[in-house]
Amino acid sequence: MKLWDDVSLSALVAGFVTVLVGFTSSAVIVFQAAQALHATPEQTASWMWALGLAMGLTCIGLSLRYRVPVVTAWSTPGAAMLVTSVAGVSMPEAIGAFMVSGVLILLMGLTGWFERAMQRIPLGLASAMLAGVLLRFGFGAFTALQTQLLMAISMIATYLLLRRWQPRYAIVGVLLVGLLIGMAQGVVHLGSIRFELAAPVWTTPTLSWASLLSVALPLFMVTMASQNVPGVTVLHANGYRPPISPIISWTGITTIILAPFGAFAINLAAITAAICMGKDAHEDASKRYVAAVAAGVMYVLIGLFGATVAALFAAFPKELVLVVAGLALLNIIGNGLALAVREERHREAAIITFVVTASGLTLFGIGSAFWGLIAGGIATLALRK
Repeated sequence: MKLWDDVSLSALVAGFVTVLVGFTSSAVIVFQAAQALHATPEQTASWMWALGLAMGLTCIGLSLRYRVPVVTAWSTPGAAMLVTSVAGVSMPEAIGAFMVSGVLILLMGLTGWFERAMQRIPLGLASAMLAGVLLRFGFGAFTALQTQLLMAISMIATYLLLRRWQPRYAIVGVLLVGLLIGMAQGVVHLGSIRFELAAPVWTTPTLSWASLLSVALPLFMVTMASQNVPGVTVLHANGYRPPISPIISWTGITTIILAPFGAFAINLAAITAAICMGKDAHEDASKRYVAAVAAGVMYVLIGLFGATVAALFAAFPKELVLVVAGLALLNIIGNGLALAVREERHREAAIITFVVTASGLTLFGIGSAFWGLIAGGIATLALRK
């Protein structure tokens, strides 16, 4: 059956909504990650180019190959982790760490070790580390009240109202309200923005122990445990059973190839993927893959115009970015904390992991995500009966 025979307006709309929700809810965090590594405007645009192509090509290729809605995304928790863990790490070292993380993901797919490896690490500890990494973003949504009271409180109120009535569009609404108020106050400068194709910028990777321990390993673990596991769960929950190992392998390969241009981590999507898998995409479940293909095409376009996207977000005031990022991650923080304390036998160790990670501790040039897992692992062994 040809793709054209399965195309429908509802599937195209679902693909557009998938990209809109996914991009507006987390792109600001990716820009913060690039800024934490002191990326130039050209490098930041290259990141969007690489990520857009990586997500778009994997969405299109895997969905057409298996005729199921396979939606990929950048690792939002991974980007948030980068913001807090790259102190003292140079851009070439970070790129090297991205590639190592991609190699580890590829190995998980090729060997079929994915599920077995994740079972070695208590889910509570991985979830606590994620919540600790993201906590500072949650704080930022409310500390913005100190400098932009009207904008921040309007965005928070919009979030609460839309979470009550239209939860799928809550972050989109928050961004729109923030933009409107920012333009009214004259703090959003859109006049200098023009459509411009992005040019890929190659960064030669280098390796260091600090970048491997504080970036590569935590990025790999967060991506697998917090992104790929939920992504597989969403597929199964909607009745789709594609072969998972090849899909994981392709996300690893894509990350390795495009990491020198800024694709830090590509993985299965979960929240946005559900948009392509529901009845709103198509009544016939066998034709919903078209929505994922449509999302892939739009991601490619976003990547090609990465310079324009980079300039757009650079025109936003800091407070707008903080509120959007913080509110977008509230549910992920909550889910992480819920999973961290769910099992009583790992609860205390998970809390130790969370506190150490959230503290921002840096020792020997290695970030707090690594030390949080080490502290939690030691506590698990010490408290085991």
